[in-house]
Amino acid sequence: MNFSPRRKASNITLLISAFIIVSLILWNTNSFFKKFKEEERLKMEIWATAQSELIQSSVDQELGNLTLKVMGNNTSTPMILVNEEGSYKTHNIPEDKIADSSYIQKKIKQFRSENEPIEIIQDGELLETLYYGNSEVLNKLKYYPLALLLIIFLFGAVIFFFFRTNKASEQNKLWAGMAKETAHQIGTPLTSLLGWNELLKSEDINPDITVEIAKDIDRLQTITERFSKIGSTPDLEVHDIVEETKKAYEYLKKRSSKLIHFSFSSNVEELYVLLNPPLYNWSIENLVKNGIDAMKGKGNIAIQIDKKGQNVNILVSDTGHGIPKSDFQNIFSPGVTSKKRGWGLGLSLVKRIVEEYHKGKIKVLSSSKEGTIMQISLRVK
Repeated sequence: MNFSPRRKASNITLLISAFIIVSLILWNTNSFFKKFKEEERLKMEIWATAQSELIQSSVDQELGNLTLKVMGNNTSTPMILVNEEGSYKTHNIPEDKIADSSYIQKKIKQFRSENEPIEIIQDGELLETLYYGNSEVLNKLKYYPLALLLIIFLFGAVIFFFFRTNKASEQNKLWAGMAKETAHQIGTPLTSLLGWNELLKSEDINPDITVEIAKDIDRLQTITERFSKIGSTPDLEVHDIVEETKKAYEYLKKRSSKLIHFSFSSNVEELYVLLNPPLYNWSIENLVKNGIDAMKGKGNIAIQIDKKGQNVNILVSDTGHGIPKSDFQNIFSPGVTSKKRGWGLGLSLVKRIVEEYHKGKIKVLSSSKEGTIMQISLRVK
């Protein structure tokens, strides 16, 4: 489905706007993260200053309230204070990990990678080094952009699948409308042909001619009925699938090249299934015609009915060039075809008739250079 230039421009504008908004949000989040990190650094430098005053104070000297408040107020930032002798003190580290030296060394390495250590110096001499990590709030803020991107990605995916489904729905409505219009257009000349054939029967001509014309008219009526059912839910009635498959088989056999060898087999004489005969026969015809095209008009076509439990499998095999395994699913998509001429709608319609209308399954059972076997599976009544 082609979009108008105005709609394309709107989509591009929407996409660019979304990209700009996301970029601004990420930039703003990153700026906020850096600012928060700078403030945390300032807070730790103040704490280090208070620690320096504590070291410089004598035992009997009373510390000011500000120093004690600064040192006791930090309850979120994890810290490890290492003196010149290598011993350490910890703050906001789990108590069960304080005595684990290997854990402390790993934390020191981690803190060094997150933030530059703060050295506590007195009279030009290094007394202690403060290693500190990111607070819990800062860690959460660090992963916020990733969470935001994930949310935006999921939101975009939902929008994409919504428009894709909507587009597919519009395409289905278009094809259904075209099919019904085709059926309507065929109806007018078909009625005239019926009248002309009745007139020919009253003339002194070979009756075999009018009989064959009548067969072709019946065929056109069948085609018209098929097209008229596309896009609407067809009526399903109990029919003998062996008999219906034979009808399609006999019709195709009579109208195909003598270079095509047809064979039919069934492990049951009759089997009743909920069917819409015109659509089911259309499916069989499409599979057989695809097989004939794959064989380039020369080879073997076999139709086999095989009842297994509560299911019946209808196998249509040919001796054509085969289908690549990677295309087993793609061939049922609209527009996919290996023919130079063709719209790639045949197998798509077959899949819809079998799976949506008859609640069955269709698949490529096997395929190689020796040929392909297509399988339709339906529930037995």
